Amino acid sequence: MKRFSNKSVIVTGAGRGIGLEIARTFAQNGANILMTGVNEENIKKSAETISSNYSVKAIGVKQDVSSEADCEKVVSIAEENFSHIDILVNNAGITRDNLVLRMKEKDFEDVIAVNLKGPFLMSKHVFRIMSKQRSGRIINISSVVGQSGQAGQANYASSKAGLIGLTKSLAKEFAKRNVNVNSVSPGFIETDMTASLDEKTKASILSQIPLKRMGKPYDVAAAVLFLAGEESSYITGQIIAVNGGIYI
Repeated sequence: MKRFSNKSVIVTGAGRGIGLEIARTFAQNGANILMTGVNEENIKKSAETISSNYSVKAIGVKQDVSSEADCEKVVSIAEENFSHIDILVNNAGITRDNLVLRMKEKDFEDVIAVNLKGPFLMSKHVFRIMSKQRSGRIINISSVVGQSGQAGQANYASSKAGLIGLTKSLAKEFAKRNVNVNSVSPGFIETDMTASLDEKTKASILSQIPLKRMGKPYDVAAAVLFLAGEESSYITGQIIAVNGGIYI
């Protein structure tokens, strides 16, 4: 039997990059997956590919995580299809980078709405089910900049720092129902976002990373699976850094 056979997982922002790798890795380990994303065609196609490749049930659903109605809908779809929800991975996130003096109010609000309000809403509605089950895991994907700060990313860093605070608060609140809440905090990972960086910027970043390389999406997925598994049953309210040592 595979490690996560008979388990069901929701992964938000699973259409590409880290979220897609997390969904794929859970599927490889036998879990049924509900994947969400903003592009309906892309998320449904990704789910179909995962389902056919790994012989699990994978469902793709369009979602705006900043909408409570959408979050409630996604949780209902998962419950209807899987009857139980074992793991939630709050991965969906956006960036609207700029210096503070040039940053529009809406750019700040939009990033907070997706990156922080979204995990709050998803956790709220998933907990209704996990509470009755008296079991569950919630894993939030934060960021190294939520710990260190970053010029030009006041909105993003604030949202990710807030997500760390949310993680710790939910861990204390949900523990009485045997629901563990933790966060993975990636550093610079090889994704579409980092691929667009120029060589000078990449060299500057690498010079600050003790391991002298960027991480891969699987590095993050592996940490998520650890926090979702039985090996981490006595871990809650923690921030697992996957950053090559750039912030210690």
